[in-house]
Parts: sequence; C-alpha cells; structure tokens
Amino acid sequence: MGDSYESAAALVCTIRGATGEHLNAFVGSLIGQQYSVSYVCQLAQHALAFGHWCENSRISFHALKDDDIVRYQRLRSRRRSRCFETRRRELHALELLTRFLRDRGVCHVAQTHAIAADEVVEGFAQSLKRDQGLAVVTVESYARWTRKFLVWRFGQGEVCLRDVRVTDASAFVKSEAKRMAPAALKNVVTALRSFLRYAQSRGEVTAGLAASVPAVASWASTPPIPRAIAAEYAQRAIDSCDRRSAVGRRDRAVLLLLARLGLRACEIVRLTLDDVDWDCAQLRVRGKGGRESLLPLTADVGEAIAAYLERGRPTSPDRHLFLRSLAPIRGLMEGSDGIGTIVRHALNRAKVDAPHRGSHQFRHALAVRMLQLGASFPEIGQVLRHRSPQSTSLYARVDVSALRKLAMAWPGGAR
Repeated sequence: MGDSYESAAALVCTIRGATGEHLNAFVGSLIGQQYSVSYVCQLAQHALAFGHWCENSRISFHALKDDDIVRYQRLRSRRRSRCFETRRRELHALELLTRFLRDRGVCHVAQTHAIAADEVVEGFAQSLKRDQGLAVVTVESYARWTRKFLVWRFGQGEVCLRDVRVTDASAFVKSEAKRMAPAALKNVVTALRSFLRYAQSRGEVTAGLAASVPAVASWASTPPIPRAIAAEYAQRAIDSCDRRSAVGRRDRAVLLLLARLGLRACEIVRLTLDDVDWDCAQLRVRGKGGRESLLPLTADVGEAIAAYLERGRPTSPDRHLFLRSLAPIRGLMEGSDGIGTIVRHALNRAKVDAPHRGSHQFRHALAVRMLQLGASFPEIGQVLRHRSPQSTSLYARVDVSALRKLAMAWPGGAR
C-alpha cells in the first residue's frame, strides 16, 4: 500500500486499546493541520515506535512523565547508524505527540521549576492584560525583565517587595547596561518602572520608587526621522507578488494593507474573517491597547483580499484572515516575524534598496504621502490611529519642502 492518510491511520491502529486510540487521534490532528501525506506517514511510524515502547515498558499515556520521555530519547540516541534527518524527524514526532497528549489532558504537563518570583510576575502580567490591554509580546517582555530583576534581587527565595530600595533598581539597570545597547536597555527601564508602579498601586513598595529608576541616556536631541519607503519602491514590492500562486495572493493582500491602510504588522496578524464587512466596505482593526477601529476597505485592498480568500487561503477551521502556507496550517503567530518575512521577500524580489527591511516603513510612507497631498496632522493621526498628537508631529520633519517656506532668511545672506 502506498503512502496515504488512510495508510497512516491504519498503521497506528495496529496497537489496540487506549494507546492506539490516542495515536489515531494524533494522526487525525496532523491530517487536519494539512501536513503532507509523506510527512504524516513518517510521523506516524515514529509515534508508533514510541507507542510500542510504552506498551513494552508497561507505561500508559496517562502515566507518562518527563523522565519516561527522556529515557526513551536516550535509548533511541544510542542508534548511531541512523542518519541525522531520521533522528531529527523522530524528535519532532515525539515533540508533537507529547504536546498533543498534554493539550488533551491525557498525560502530565511538563514539569516546571517554579520559584517564588513566578507568582509575583504572573499577577503583574495579568494586570497588564486586564487593566492596560497591552499586546501579548509587550506583556511577555515586561514579565521576562521583571522576573530577571526579582531573581537578581531575591534569588530563588521568598519575594518581599517592601525590601526593594532605590539603589536596587539603579544597580540592576547598571548591571544590564554593561552588556546591552541603549535602545534595548530602554525596554528594561520601561518594564521595571511599569512593575514598580503596579507594586505601588498594591501598596507593596514605597511611593515614588518607580520614578527612581534611572533613565537611559539618549544623545539625540530630537526623535529620529521616520524612515519611509519611496512610493515607487512600495509599488514595485506589491507588483512582485505572483498573483497566480496562493502565497503570492496572500502576500499581495498583506502588502496592500500595509501600504494603503497603514496597518501595523500585529494588526494584520490579528485580523479574522469576521473583521471584513463586505456590505459596508469596512475593516475592523484591533490596535494597541485593545482599541478597535473601523477603516474603509479600498477597492484594490478588497479585491486582493477577495482573491486570496477565493483562490489562495487553505481550508482550515482557523478564523484568522491570513494563514501560514505550510503545515501546520494556522494563523500567523502574534509576536512572530511572519509579516516582516513577507516584506523582506517582496523587497528582495523587486530588488529594492529600502531604508530598512521591516514592515513599518510602509506605514511611514502612507503618512508622508498624505502630508505631501496636503492632509493635516490631525487627519494623518486619525488614519494611523495615533493616541497622541506628538506621535504624528514627527512627520513634520519629513516634509522638507514645506518647512523651507517657513524658514527665515539668514541675516546678511543672499537676497
């Protein structure tokens, strides 16, 4: 019998009882995520080998522990005759299987070495999500640096925030400054201040402690000028997408959302099928802080999205608008560089020497273009959904020709 989804399912059914049922469900999940037939068959064979080992060792999946998995991996690693690729796929199969079993509550969750600081960090992270509505990536970053600070201050033992002093925050920032660039160190300072304000609101630290966190020196007297991609370069990147392929249709729709509507990468990742209102030609966007906005769906953007949905988007129960092109088929993960990868590939295809390789340059280009066409700063801020006018005012430094008209003549200069 050749490779097929049916043969993979039949293979794992050679084990009877609960083990066989779990393996069969595992193969079904791989098929549902649209892994290729050949890869599903290979993963099924490795999962079957692990199932036989568990049966021979009289270990049920319900009693499976981390030590058992490590023991099996050591046993298989002794087979040095097998090639590296086979070993890699075996490890991947075991990782996918154990994750599947844990997600279904079949076997024990992976053991973690929790410390006292983890409970404090968890409360802080929940507050960031619930009260401030920060993005997942931002919450994870703040939590990571908070945990590092608490471990630096209290070690593995009990955390008593009342013992935190002004000198502790300063010493921690100085220790991190020895190995970090100023731009990255600013993130540490912001995270630490946010945590100390949270602790102050709970009455666990003295008032004003957050303000004592030292600032990071910034040698620029003004914020940097936004780096925008030229309009013709942006169009070349959009035109480089192959409309005949599913990936090309997806990438073209993503680039048009960046260039025409000025969406952030995270906002594109969050889009779902329900966010497109075809009747009203509107797009619901979830931006920073959980704020929702309705944007007009322009004709070219709507046509590109429709082309992707009709002849490009894989069949999947996932409701995200844009999906991965390779298995597992699911929405792009927030915090990943999926949108940035689409941009870089498009710039490479179009042979464009852009200011940088990220997606935000399209957002800057939209603002610059609106400014050149005579749009006011409040109008630009409304389109870009800025919370503060100060964010929009940065683009005043971009329109050099308009600023020249405001410049006064130099005393004694040419007339």
